[in-house]
Amino acid sequence: MSKDIKDTKSEEVISSESPLHDYQDGSFTEEKHESKGFLKDFAHSFTEYKIDMSDVDPNISSIERANIRASRVPLKKSLKNRHLQMIAIGGSIGTGLFVGSGGALRTGGPAAVLIGWILTGIMMYCTVQALGELAVTFPVAGSFVQYNTRFISPVWGFCMAYNYAMQWIVVLPLELVAAAITIRYWNDTINSAAWVVIFYVVIFIINIFGVKGYGEAEFVFSIIKVTAILGFIILGIVLVCGGGPHGGYLGGTYWQEPGAFSHGFHGVCSVFVTSAFSFAGTELCGLAAAETENPRKSLPSATKQVFWRITLFYIICLTLVGLLVPYNDPRLIGSSSADAAASPFVIAIVNAGISGLPSVMNVVIMIAVVSVGNSAVFGCSRTIASLADMEMAPKICGYIDREGRPLVGVGITLTFGLLCFLAASSKQADVFNWMLALSGLSSVFTWGSICFCQIRFRRALAVRGRGVDEVPYTTQCGILGSWFGVILNILILIATFYTALFPVGGSPSASAFFQSYLTVPVLIFFIAIFLAWKRDFTIFIRAKDIDIDGGRRAVDIELLKQEIAEEKAYIATKPYYVRVYKFWC
Repeated sequence: MSKDIKDTKSEEVISSESPLHDYQDGSFTEEKHESKGFLKDFAHSFTEYKIDMSDVDPNISSIERANIRASRVPLKKSLKNRHLQMIAIGGSIGTGLFVGSGGALRTGGPAAVLIGWILTGIMMYCTVQALGELAVTFPVAGSFVQYNTRFISPVWGFCMAYNYAMQWIVVLPLELVAAAITIRYWNDTINSAAWVVIFYVVIFIINIFGVKGYGEAEFVFSIIKVTAILGFIILGIVLVCGGGPHGGYLGGTYWQEPGAFSHGFHGVCSVFVTSAFSFAGTELCGLAAAETENPRKSLPSATKQVFWRITLFYIICLTLVGLLVPYNDPRLIGSSSADAAASPFVIAIVNAGISGLPSVMNVVIMIAVVSVGNSAVFGCSRTIASLADMEMAPKICGYIDREGRPLVGVGITLTFGLLCFLAASSKQADVFNWMLALSGLSSVFTWGSICFCQIRFRRALAVRGRGVDEVPYTTQCGILGSWFGVILNILILIATFYTALFPVGGSPSASAFFQSYLTVPVLIFFIAIFLAWKRDFTIFIRAKDIDIDGGRRAVDIELLKQEIAEEKAYIATKPYYVRVYKFWC
């Protein structure tokens, strides 16, 4: 029975070791290619792999056609379970946690930091669970980028896809410059542009190896980040208890003086903005579903790991940071998002009088920044290819080579990455601030849309008289979790609007407002572009018209229902501790 559970019959599992496959009538067939030597084979791997859509009914809607095409995109399924696990656990841990939390501590105080990260963390867990349900059911190219068009409307799908692509296009040059800035911690005499070249080449080489390169790189990066955080947690507990070189029990001293809150409710609102930024990229594990060997097996486990990352790596770490660093420490005011001297983690270690470790933490920050830059190329290139699949971008943007690499998407992303050489400009700060403003709230809209897509999927099932017994994996948070995600994302937008209009510790200004809220006018611009271009004024797809079958890997719904029932019955026979483990891991 256990063998049947592991090797599901209704799901087509594609081996990562085989060449690309053509999807024909519900099954994949391996393409034969005779080896002609390393150099010729290497050159051949860059040629386009065309998708055969000749068997598709020409009378179906454009959305249904896009759904079918997305299920046949020949992305190589090279990501294994270990890759997806580490992407989920440590993939999005970056400067938002290591450095940005310092700014949040300064403007909100330790209590506000915990409130902001706990609520945002719960929302993120609900969001990733909702994404897991959708991505396991529809492991198509583009994932949530494509779901918006399927479950909400074409105009919203267009808007969200370009919004998401723009987010990563902007993030790549920013992170490359941030990585160069980390070097200044040791040597500030060398021009940052020189270091930018090195980091750019590293990210370029990683992406030459396609999704396998991305997966292996993130696996290593995540292990380093997770190890560093676990080490900091142990060290932090020792320091709070008075075990450091300087001795002296700290406990909750800094919660009493200077206090638990800074700037009151205003400060709490500002923390929500920073906490949301620190979770950006968490959704990438869902985007990787189409390039995973067996998403039904690995994706549910990966989405559950997000709970442990939120609890262990964010909440515990930030609790310790609030106990070790007072919010009025002047070093918390940094000049850059990658300024190691402004990291509360580094400040806590320096305050304890431990030599050597601050440099180690700076290395971790640098690796985290490079990791985010690498994720930017992955996220943006797949989104660009998905836009072409949905006929919302030039056809050439959907170019996939025979190794499953979206070459044009990668090329566009890396081309925009050359903006990193603005690091040599005296106006780099102004330029990058406005670039960041273009996509500052992108993730918030993306997460809210994911939750709403899951709500719409359940509604579409209900109106057809079908139930969740045919869904391979259902979110642990249910519909209420998705509604919580939608509502909290709306509250974050309101909080951002409030702090943009009335900056903490500053006076209202047009520049401050648009640097925080420029994403909204940009989204309105995208909507106008779509309406003028496509002349499609479908604002909302009715539940009865939603396509809930296109792109599924399960070709026999009844067989799938039987397998799901067998799995549940099998797990129910296991001891209590095994059932608890299965639920949380």
